[in-house]
This record gives sequence, C-alpha cells and structure tokens, in this order.
Amino acid sequence: MIETKKEQEFGVLVAVAPKFQTDDKTQEYLDELEFLVQTLDIKVEKAYSQKLEHPDTRTYVGKGKLEEICEFVKAKNIGNVIFDDDLSPSQLRNLERELKVKVYDRSLLILDIFLKRAQTNQAKTQVELARYQYLLPRLTRMWTHLERQRGGTATRGGAGEKEIETDRRNIRNQINILRKKLDKIETQAATRRKSRDGIVRVALVGYTNAGKSSWMQLLSKEDVYAKDELFATVDSTVRKVVINQIPFLLSDTVGFIRKLPHNLIESFKSTLEEVKEADILLHIIDASNPSYEEHISVVEQTLEEIGAADIQTIKVYNKVDKIEDISEFNPEGSQNSKDSIFVSAHTKYHQEEFRDLVREYVQKEHLKIYPNYLLPEQY
Repeated sequence: MIETKKEQEFGVLVAVAPKFQTDDKTQEYLDELEFLVQTLDIKVEKAYSQKLEHPDTRTYVGKGKLEEICEFVKAKNIGNVIFDDDLSPSQLRNLERELKVKVYDRSLLILDIFLKRAQTNQAKTQVELARYQYLLPRLTRMWTHLERQRGGTATRGGAGEKEIETDRRNIRNQINILRKKLDKIETQAATRRKSRDGIVRVALVGYTNAGKSSWMQLLSKEDVYAKDELFATVDSTVRKVVINQIPFLLSDTVGFIRKLPHNLIESFKSTLEEVKEADILLHIIDASNPSYEEHISVVEQTLEEIGAADIQTIKVYNKVDKIEDISEFNPEGSQNSKDSIFVSAHTKYHQEEFRDLVREYVQKEHLKIYPNYLLPEQY
C-alpha cells in the first residue's frame, strides 16, 4: 500500500498584549504558542502582536491589524490563523468570515494536541468530552465550514438553523454519553487507586516540557516515552519503584501550561487524582527557561485548583546543564533548602543525590504507615 505524503500546513500566530507588557514577554508567549502549533505539524510563517487595553470585542484585534493579517494570509495561501487567547463564539465567527481560513483559539489548539496525544480509553474519553463542551456554544462557527463546503446554500433560511439545532441536540447527547462512560472509567480508576493503600505514592508535576517523563524514566529505570515536546504525556503513567528496599508508586501525568482550558482541567480531574492523592510531589522545573518563576506559579495555581496545594513538595530544578553560571542561580534561596535540588536529566547531574532525597521523603512516609518497619541499616 502506497502512503500519501501529508501536505504541509501553514499558519500565522496572533497575540494581543496589554500595554504594560514588555515586548520580550510578548515574544516569549508567541514562542510558546509556536511550539504548541508545531506539535500539530503546522509550520508558522509569521507572528503578529498588537498592544491594546482590551482585545476588540468583535474581532480580537483592531481593524487595521486584521486587514494586515488578511492580506498576508491571502497572499501566502495560509490555511490556519492561531490566537493566543480564548475567543468568544462571535469573535470566532467574525474572524472566520473575514479570514476565510481555519481559526484556532488557544483552547481549541490545546484540545487538538491532547486529542493527538491521548492513548488510553480514559484519556481519549476525557479529551472528547472537553472538546464537545468547547464546541457546543460554537456551532454557528462550525456551520460556516459546512456553508463553504456546500456552496453557501444550505444555511440560508430556516433549514440551516434547524440543522444547527439538530447538531446541538446530537452534541448534548454525546456529552451525556461521554459523561456516563467517564463516570464508569473513573469508578474503576478509583478502585485501582484504593487497592494501592498501604504503599507510599509519589507524583511528578510540572509545567509542560520541564522534563517530568525523563525523570520518570531515570527513577523507575523503565522505558517511558520522553521527548522534547509539549504534552508528551497526556495519559497517567504509574510505576512501582524500590529505593533502599522501600517500595513506592511513582506517577507521571499531564503537564500544566498557562491558560489551560477549564473544560480540560474538569475532564482530567480523575487523571489528576493521581496527583491529589499523592503523599509527596516532585515539582519538576525547567531551570533554564527565563520564565521558570512564572511556570512555578502556574503549576502551584493549578495544584490549588485541584486540591493538591498542601501536599509536601520537593522542587526539582531540572536542565541546570543549560545554565551558564550555576553559582549565580539561586531561586528563592533554594540552594540552602532541604526541599529543593538542582539536577539535569540529560547529563544525570545529581541523579544519585536526587534519589537519596526522594528515598528520605519516602522513608518517612513509609514509617508512618508501618511504624515497626526495620530499615535496612537497622538490621
């Protein structure tokens, strides 16, 4: 069978920045957006930004900027325009009418990436549910695609409106079906988690692409998918690890990111239970990223949202091999803290020290469960 080569898709990025935001910060956000877009195999041809007090209620960007984008999209035959914020249904509809190409807002982009990454039945169901919840209020936008495909006749008059109502009803039915399916999956997952009572649970958390899966691989010494890409892990992965003859469960789940769609957090709550029910969190931080402090804040806010903010946490500053002068890197006095460590999964810098620190924390929790347990050194 001959495989047909997929045609390269092209896109442009668009961001509206508040007037107080620096150009460097705007560029950094656009760089992250480009990384997300590349995950869907879309090649970015150009990025636009505009400083406004508030995004335009009708088209997100101002009239002049929209005309500039329209001209470029038409001249270069661009098929996708990607915005760094969530857009209202009317903004999406207006923009597609003006641009005449596929328009992504941030939520749809992340949902499509999750859909591409999901492997297990649970993750696929979670993403499908979030996607239908996203699409329901935007059916008029979906209909513009059909209108173009059918020559613009089907949506004139009452026939199009009736078909949109039918679509709405079908999507509501799908949402109900997926919720019931997810409830069943979540009940089974809760039963599995309950069966793990009596063993210490450790969860890896962090901003997407901070290196969680790499450390999952190194700590568990098992083959776990780890790659330099956003949302390499969507499905929850749990491995049994033994350090100094003490067993514990190590879990890795989806990475966090700024402006993570609320529907996605809601749908993934059962997956994030692995985090919520952990005894210890290993917060993996990309220390080489200039915005690592903002990333820490995003992770901590998300942990608070899912009810995991009070779990004891080790801050693991990863990728320190990419820092020019490690002696000058001292976030929040972390070099003098017992709750943080500087490491590199790539060079294995401080790998053994990290394992020892994890062992120390796990050992304390293990002795809470089994107070009469004799440690190896006590034999």
